[in-house]
Parts: sequence; structure tokens; C-alpha cells
Amino acid sequence: MSELPSYSNMPALHPARTALLLLDLQLVCLENWVPETQVPTLIERTSKLLKTARAANLLVVHVKVGFRTNYPEISPRNKLFTWLKENQLFAPGSPSGQIHPALAPTDFEPVVVKHRVGAFTGTDLERILRANEIDTVIIAGISTSGAVLSAVRQAFDLDYRLVLAQDCCADLDAEVQKVVVEKIIAAHATIASAAQIVRAIQVG
Repeated sequence: MSELPSYSNMPALHPARTALLLLDLQLVCLENWVPETQVPTLIERTSKLLKTARAANLLVVHVKVGFRTNYPEISPRNKLFTWLKENQLFAPGSPSGQIHPALAPTDFEPVVVKHRVGAFTGTDLERILRANEIDTVIIAGISTSGAVLSAVRQAFDLDYRLVLAQDCCADLDAEVQKVVVEKIIAAHATIASAAQIVRAIQVG
């Protein structure tokens, strides 16, 4: 993939006030919601972004899907999550529910477990960001039309400055990916490549 164009509205990324939010980078998500040929590159780019964020002492927050035994968090009225329950996805202790080893959290990085698409829905994510005086959030993860879009919309309503690491996000449908990023998320966030964000972190 060629280098994405530069965006003049790239905000200054001050490490003490910037967080990297990694969404649903679990093995089962990579297997089901990312084209197989894209997985290695997605992991490589995201790993480099994560390494830079850690070196600059950004707050790194990992968000993943998880449920208790028998899935008491899932309503039968929720079509998507009922399907997850029926297929026993994200079951407690399931190896497939683990975050990819190349992106695994350290002991000092918070892991937020969510029970819905939105990273802020019913979780303490906002409390973590507020407690660390974060005002800018870099978002990466899968899928673009699901968890990523939800996080962008929710964080936007909470008045965070947002940067989307476009090439660290993926969706099964390339057309959907393009439309969601260029027509929807671009109205809420700065769109940039991982390489551009890395440079901005290093300068900041």
C-alpha cells in the first residue's frame, strides 16, 4: 500500500496527553473480520505504532470483547451478540479470544473488557482516559465499520481530539472500509497512516 497523503490538520501529539487505543485485536477477530491476506501487514504496522507509543510513554489501552460463563451479558434481542453466544465465541479462557501475541499488553497497560460493539459502552474506558488527563486519542483496530466507527463516534461526543490510524484498521469489505473512513470517520477524526502518526509522536 502506498503512503497515505499528509493531512494539514494533524494535531500535535503530546505524549502526556495522548493515548493509543487498540480495539479488538484478538485472534478470533483477525480470523473472522479481516481478509486473511491483510493480517500480517496489519499486525506489522500496528506493532510498530505500539512500539513507538510505548517508547514515548503514551498511555496504551487495549480493548477486547469478553463474556462470563453462559454469556449473561447477552440479550436475546441483540442479533449480533446472540450469534456470538450460539457459536461460543469469546468464551471465558478461550485461546481465540486472546489479543494477538505481537500486540499483547504489558502488565502496566490497562485492558478494558467490553460486552458490546462500543468500547465506551458499559466500561470504565472514559474513567481511565480522564484519570490520565488524556485529550487526544489515536485509534486502531478492527473492524472499521464496527468497533472502530463506534469508538470514534463515542469519543467524538466526549470531546476527545481523534486520530485514526487508517492502515492499522481493517474490514472484510474494502468498499465499506473506504466509505466509512472517507465519508464518516473523516468528519470526526484526523485520518493518517501509522508512519505519519509515528513521526508525529516522535516530534511531539
